Amino acid sequence: MEIPISGFIIDSGDSGSSHAHKLYITSWNGTPVHVHAFQGETSYDDGHSHAYAGWTEAASTGVPHVHEYASVTSVANGHVHAIRGVTGPAVPLLGGGHYHYFEGYTTVNGSHPHAHAYQGRTGDEANP
Repeated sequence: MEIPISGFIIDSGDSGSSHAHKLYITSWNGTPVHVHAFQGETSYDDGHSHAYAGWTEAASTGVPHVHEYASVTSVANGHVHAIRGVTGPAVPLLGGGHYHYFEGYTTVNGSHPHAHAYQGRTGDEANP
């Protein structure tokens, strides 16, 4: 089964061994897609907290959906944590658009291994 998609690729500009491309999907099976920005600060554990920010993965517009998300926190006490998860369902905004709640725990890291809780809500939908 083939599913038609459209989008574009951006070259990282690096010609070294870590050369990469980023794929931005703009439609999936004829339906436009969208993403959401997210950001926040983790809980305060082991004497510090971390900031994080990113963009969700694309999802179809106009249908019930959730988004996957992933990011790496800021450096604090000489280490970072990864966050990864799936948002809750869309919550409509007055006047159109929607957002999603998200929450979870970071990976365990640090000289005193620990994790941080995080939670928040995405921004309104944006087209990639």
